[in-house]
Amino acid sequence: MRCVLTTVARHKTQVLGVIPSAFTINNLVGETCRKEIKVATMHERLLTMMELSDAFIALPGGFGTLEELFQMISWAQLKIHSKPIGVLNINGFFDGLLSFVNHAVEQKFITQRARKILKSTTTADELVDKLQAFRFEPDPTLSQLKWSPLSSQKEELDLTLHL
Repeated sequence: MRCVLTTVARHKTQVLGVIPSAFTINNLVGETCRKEIKVATMHERLLTMMELSDAFIALPGGFGTLEELFQMISWAQLKIHSKPIGVLNINGFFDGLLSFVNHAVEQKFITQRARKILKSTTTADELVDKLQAFRFEPDPTLSQLKWSPLSSQKEELDLTLHL
C-alpha cells in the first residue's frame, strides 16, 4: 500500500483512503493518503469503498486483499453493485487463484456468467481498458433480488422456550 501511495503522490494524483479507526492507533498503516475517511469497522470500510468507487482493482496482497476482492465479486453476483472488478496479475501473482476460480467453474460451483465478473491482465493499461469495456450481465435467476438499506427498526423475536 505504501508503494501505491508513494507513486500516487509522485504523480500528483488524488487518492481517497477509507481506513478503519482501529488502524489509526499507533500509526499502524503509516503515512496514508492526503484525503481520508475514517470508519468504525471493516464492513463499513467495504461498504464505503463500494459506494464511492467506479471500479475495483486488486493488487498482489494477503488475506485482507483476497477477502475484499471476493466480497466485491459476491456483491456483484448478488446485484448489490454492477461495477467492474479486476486483478493486476503482476509476475503471475494471481495465477494460482485464477486457476482455482476456473476449477470452481469446471466443477460447477461458479457459473460462467459469474466468472465473467472478474477480469485479469498483467498490465495496468490493459486492465483499465478491460474494466472500461465491462458490461454487467446480471444472472437472470437473481433478477428478483431487491436490496435496500437495513431498517433501524428491529422486530422483536419471541424466544420463549416451550417444553
